[in-house]
Amino acid sequence: MPHHLPTQPVRLPDQLPPVVDRATWRSARDALLAREKTHTREGDAIAAARRRLPMTPVPAEATVDGPDGPVSILDVFEGRRMLAAYFHMWHDGEPWEGQCEGCTYCAVQAQSPLAYLHERDVTVAIFSQGSCAESHPFAEFMGYRTPWYSARDSAALVDGRGFGIWCFYLRDDDGQVHETYWTTGRGCEVTHWSSGLLDMTVFGRQQPWEDSPDGWPQDDDKWWRSAGRPTAQWEVTDEPAGPRGR
Repeated sequence: MPHHLPTQPVRLPDQLPPVVDRATWRSARDALLAREKTHTREGDAIAAARRRLPMTPVPAEATVDGPDGPVSILDVFEGRRMLAAYFHMWHDGEPWEGQCEGCTYCAVQAQSPLAYLHERDVTVAIFSQGSCAESHPFAEFMGYRTPWYSARDSAALVDGRGFGIWCFYLRDDDGQVHETYWTTGRGCEVTHWSSGLLDMTVFGRQQPWEDSPDGWPQDDDKWWRSAGRPTAQWEVTDEPAGPRGR
């Protein structure tokens, strides 16, 4: 049986965008399109520079923990050439509803059909900050299809950085693994397909930091977390959140 969090309709602001004839609307849309194309070309140029970055070797002894014990970073590739790994924050001892809402948001969207990434020789995995014994059942509860490991004791991979990041790796023909790129914060948004779709709606993401007209719906509380749970959990359970839900 599907699970759903009851939602309330967005409250309409007193002032909606002005209503114009289609020709006027099309002219305004075309003006914005010119700016969007400039933005796209700059993004392409940045991506081209990213492909030319140097890379750095990962120690061959680097491992993560899986359900059956230590796994070498090379084996995480599952035979593919490249690896994209999301480092998932973890709150020790917290119930499922108390786990990181932002990392849940990111990890859930990494569960989209992976065939297109696999076809381009890319494996996607999640490296948890929590122990595998504690955090792997969470992945099973969420129904994740991406492999889940613990990087709690993987100092060579974490490299002093906080969790909540994406890291990207390449293995060469000799089995040496290199880190090629990493990103955190809003740099992770490229993996958030729902953010991109919301950006194209009239009210955007409905977050307070956005530059929106006065009166536009903005409620940060319901972005990643709803009724005491990371929002995505309502797709897998109807159980109310406990008192320790963040």
